[in-house]
Amino acid sequence: MLILIGLSILHLATIILLLVATIDNAWWVTEGMSTDVWARWILQNGAWNYTDLPDLPSYPSDYLQAVQATSVLACIFSIIGIFVFIAQLFTLPKGQRFTISGVFQILACLFIMIAASIYTDRFHINDKGNYGHSYILAWIAFGLTFISSVVYFVLRKK
Repeated sequence: MLILIGLSILHLATIILLLVATIDNAWWVTEGMSTDVWARWILQNGAWNYTDLPDLPSYPSDYLQAVQATSVLACIFSIIGIFVFIAQLFTLPKGQRFTISGVFQILACLFIMIAASIYTDRFHINDKGNYGHSYILAWIAFGLTFISSVVYFVLRKK
């Protein structure tokens, strides 16, 4: 019972991290700018102003759309995974439980890894600045979704 509660908390923490990483505006930060996968905020006269992402060769739109899509898909699959986890507790016999939840989590893991990898490889290659907390949370969420998917597959046998 404690393992199931711990796994539920891990899964919920993963969902929260995925949502923050996808929504928050800090994938790339400098002193006067903060960029995420959706827009850019520029600090002017003490206020943050919303701007669109630049239409530059250093910001290829097809890669940006891939990062956006895979980030959203990671959130969706992880959220579906928690509902499937709860449903499986009450419907499937022992030995078949948690397989589907594990598959959803491994898909979420794959999608957030793809998003963060593309962002690392294609954006801000020659820019001065740092990766922000949303980018770091995306990689942490990758690790946690992988761990939870492995735990789901291990628990399937118990």
